[in-house]
Amino acid sequence: MQIIELAGVHAEGEIGRVLLKGAPAIPGHTLREKMDYLNLVDDSLIRRCLFEPRGSANMTVNLLLEPVDTSADIAFIPLQPDGAHALSGSNCICVTTAALEIGTVAMREPLTTVAIETPAGRVEARAKCRDGKCERVTVKMAPSFVEHLDHALEVPGLGQLKVDVAYGGCFFVLVEAEQLGVRLVKQAARRLVELAAVIKQAAQEQIHLAQRPGLGSCKIEYVMFTDTEDGKRLNCNIIHPGRVDRSPCGTGCGARLAILHRRGQVAVNQPVTFHSLIGSTFECRIVEQAEPRSGNITHEISGRAWIYSREKYWADATDPYANGYVLSDTWGPNAE
Repeated sequence: MQIIELAGVHAEGEIGRVLLKGAPAIPGHTLREKMDYLNLVDDSLIRRCLFEPRGSANMTVNLLLEPVDTSADIAFIPLQPDGAHALSGSNCICVTTAALEIGTVAMREPLTTVAIETPAGRVEARAKCRDGKCERVTVKMAPSFVEHLDHALEVPGLGQLKVDVAYGGCFFVLVEAEQLGVRLVKQAARRLVELAAVIKQAAQEQIHLAQRPGLGSCKIEYVMFTDTEDGKRLNCNIIHPGRVDRSPCGTGCGARLAILHRRGQVAVNQPVTFHSLIGSTFECRIVEQAEPRSGNITHEISGRAWIYSREKYWADATDPYANGYVLSDTWGPNAE
């Protein structure tokens, strides 16, 4: 019987469990090959960890792996209900916090640097530590860039929208919420999920993404709504199967910063705070640019995470639901 051990962790409200022990060996010479194996060959680990009765729609499970890159301290692949992903900023914070507080990586106070290998490349985390606790993590993320600005998107039932498309570790369609007459508040969460579904479908049908070496299959993965209200920059990223990211979304912050940089609205090293629907924040800044106002940038995010549980679970040999199930009441109309 395979026993899986996890730490329950959240970063600024977004759940990112960390799978510590018990995962099977994942074939592949690189982390991207391992990610592709999980997505294209055998998704049973994803189903077992994310689907009911052991998982739920509102979380990520981060698969800790031995690094392929010998210069990295740890490696991980974020697993979500729709598959394995290349990078997640909030989950870099979850993984760093768990690795340091549990002892996977030695903690050095007051600052520990952790090199993290991901399918999107190597990222660096700097953790502020005190009395055995990881108080804040700053992550230098993978490069971000702008693909399209002010793209005219025809959306059934909504008409023509102006959207931006940018990469922050994955591809986002960014939509200013004002166009839709909706505010980025808790009470609008269900409506935002509904809007994102039709916008994403239209974007996947109409928007061309140039294929780039090293990025694998380029596709639009997320719709993120943006707004600025009372001086606060708000992010609302929508995640499969139809829910709001509780954090401001680290990769989405990179995509939005690339757009703001291209438009000349944010300079290198300018502090920027992004807010989520629940009021949590990521402190961000652009730390590198390919050239002035190019939109090709590298950014940092800074946030906090907390371990809230240690768990073990397994599937009995007689359990018919070892690889999980989903129902449309909580998983949405596209549930299997």
